[in-house]
Amino acid sequence: MNKNNEVIVVIVPFPAQGHLNQLLHLSRLILSYNLPVHFLGTALHNRQARHRLHCWDTSRSIQFHDFEIPSFPSDPPPNPNPNIKFPSQLILTFKASIHLQNPVSTLLHSLSTKARKLVIIHDSLMASVVQEVQFIPNAESYVFQSVSAFTMFFFRWDKMGRPKNDDGVIIPERVPSLEGCFPKEFLDLISSQYEFHKISSGYIYNTSRLIEGPYLDLIQKYNHGKGKHFALGPFNPVSLSSDHDQKKQHLCLEWLDKQAENSVIYVSFGTTTSMNNEQINELAIGLKESNQKFIWVLRDADKGDIFTQENEVVKVGYNENSGLIVRDWVPQLEILGHTSIGGFMSHCGWNSCMESISMGVPIAAWPMHSDQPRNSVLITECLKIGVVVRDWERRDEIVTGKMIQTCVQRLMASDEGFRMRKRASELGHSVRRSVEEGGVSRLEMNSFIAHISS
Repeated sequence: MNKNNEVIVVIVPFPAQGHLNQLLHLSRLILSYNLPVHFLGTALHNRQARHRLHCWDTSRSIQFHDFEIPSFPSDPPPNPNPNIKFPSQLILTFKASIHLQNPVSTLLHSLSTKARKLVIIHDSLMASVVQEVQFIPNAESYVFQSVSAFTMFFFRWDKMGRPKNDDGVIIPERVPSLEGCFPKEFLDLISSQYEFHKISSGYIYNTSRLIEGPYLDLIQKYNHGKGKHFALGPFNPVSLSSDHDQKKQHLCLEWLDKQAENSVIYVSFGTTTSMNNEQINELAIGLKESNQKFIWVLRDADKGDIFTQENEVVKVGYNENSGLIVRDWVPQLEILGHTSIGGFMSHCGWNSCMESISMGVPIAAWPMHSDQPRNSVLITECLKIGVVVRDWERRDEIVTGKMIQTCVQRLMASDEGFRMRKRASELGHSVRRSVEEGGVSRLEMNSFIAHISS
């Protein structure tokens, strides 16, 4: 047997951008240990993951497997005025991904004959797709939790009836309920995957014990020892020196080069948020009145096929002296890593949170759905590296220009904001050091690789 194939790692992501991106970055980390990595998904979503990747190149490393799934009704367009801001237009795509089970099972059996051990890392929402692992003698699987350990703990805490904490860990006074976070259809999809988690040998998180150590310990405690929990983050690169000259060609980075240190706020709400015209106009007013320079990514939420959509957004009157409004995909990680960025107005998706934390950038938290309300509590109340744009209880209200102006000025131009930026910078420095030789995240990754290679 080829020594390089003693252990083969298979990655099975969920077909949403924040999930795809995290597991593609994890693939890079595993490759650094000279283990072959196979990335499985639909042809469309593998293309999407590669198209939006920045800071490193997959072309000579990861083995992608592009599968086709049965056709399904076209996704409806994103709704800027939903009762719940969850991207319901993607649910048909999410459900269709379950049809990957047969081709994935066939490939797993094939790969298992070429290795001493087959290790499958799958998104928590793709557990049924890899259920065949229980029938492959030399295979084992690990569940990737795409959300923060903080959020995962409080999911369990809710199920236990929110018991009193006796571990000395910070329990915020107001932990948002799940009301308004998910439509029932998606909650049913989540529930349908839980029964297959029992097959797994452990759990993987895109976090660091420097950030969420106490909550990881609580998860392990209340999980009653069922499987190991590995904090392997940050998954994203923390050194952005590679391909520097080429990447600098992006207009956002060229513009940032001309701005003063910590003078620009980056505004982006991820790939699953569509704002209505009234909210867009209020945000425009707030940014203008704040007198802070900005980069604002203003685009429609993703459809199931991102390569067929056109972003139709309201035109607002700004020029390069005030800021940039970008209507397409941008290299977010490199923007956050630029010295001119002093803050990030974000929906608080966990992928964005980890990128911002690892780059040392404080956050103006404006959650929209899913795990985001709870992530925002971790950012603002526990880590104290951010401010709240709008309380979750007021999620159905328009955020006024005045509210946005006040929030931006607090973050970017006040003593309070300076202290948050200092804390964020110190945490980012510690997180970046943690991935170096001897650092806590590097040691945890070493431990995981040793564990799956045994």
